[in-house]
Amino acid sequence: MVSRADDWLRQALKDLKHAAQQAAEKAVKALYQKLRLEVWGHSISRMLSSLPKEYKPPQEFVEKAKELDGHYILARYPNLHPEGAPLDYYTEEDAKRAIEYAEKIVEFCRSKGF
Repeated sequence: MVSRADDWLRQALKDLKHAAQQAAEKAVKALYQKLRLEVWGHSISRMLSSLPKEYKPPQEFVEKAKELDGHYILARYPNLHPEGAPLDYYTEEDAKRAIEYAEKIVEFCRSKGF
């Protein structure tokens, strides 16, 4: 039997990175809901920057969100890369960093009244 273990792990790392982006996006949208404000789109950095002044995060969070923003499309569609599949462009370190950033953004949102 041919082992596909490497394929499965590479795909899992890509999925994890995309899931981190989605988790952060959902947390920010939850904060908007809590504040009874409407928000559209998928740009976490734009949503964080557009929060009312008393709810805006430090700029470092917006910068982390910008990195996560890049994962919304690039991690999903093969035709956005010159060759290969999206999972070929991500490393374990990328996934760990995305998770770390998402956790910080989720915790920031949670600290604002949940």
